[in-house]
Amino acid sequence: MGQGIMLSASQEIDFMIHGVFSYELFGQTVWITTTHVCVLIVMLVIIGFSIAAGRAVKHASDVPGTFQNIAEMVVEMLDKMIGGVMGKFSPGFRNYIGTIFIFILLSNISGLFGLRPPTADYGVTLALGIITFTLIHFNKFKHQKVKGVIAGLCDPWPIWAPINVIGDVAVPISLSLRLFANVLSGTVMLALVYGLLSKIAIVWPAALHVYFDLFSGAIQTYVFCMLTMTYITDACTTGE
Repeated sequence: MGQGIMLSASQEIDFMIHGVFSYELFGQTVWITTTHVCVLIVMLVIIGFSIAAGRAVKHASDVPGTFQNIAEMVVEMLDKMIGGVMGKFSPGFRNYIGTIFIFILLSNISGLFGLRPPTADYGVTLALGIITFTLIHFNKFKHQKVKGVIAGLCDPWPIWAPINVIGDVAVPISLSLRLFANVLSGTVMLALVYGLLSKIAIVWPAALHVYFDLFSGAIQTYVFCMLTMTYITDACTTGE
């Protein structure tokens, strides 16, 4: 009986994972899902804001308007955060860190607007982790050269090299899984609330949205970017 109740309830729970349409590619069926659509929406919002902000700055007046003040406040906040962590290395990474910060934040809070957060899909967070992993090791070889990288792997003793390699490989996995798991847990919790408590899920779930989408989403954005900046700065300075 209990199993029957769970099965009937599960049919009413919507985790917002749907195929929108499919197409054939090299004999394989490829699906465009709600994640792709939500990523596209977030990207369009960022691009639209960037274009509007660029025009506002280009035609800036002595008395800035509301939108110009918002754009300048966002840039100043990100510059201060990045500069405080990365120091002299911050100019080279402001664009990247600023972009992923805004993308992850908008993705995390998109649930407030009825979308499924793109960061609740591991394919999205893993891609972000791999990009960060690539930047870390590019800068390691750029600043430490091959000799410095090998010396770092053998620190404190050569026998530790395999463990250090595992630690390096684990970086993109830990970064992506931390973000993915936290956002997905909030998405699942809210889906369960609306699916199992649909008859009484009126008004009060807004508090859950504030916590899971807004508060937790902002915290996870900050954590991901902070770890990214720390790893990259360490890659640029270790061995000097």
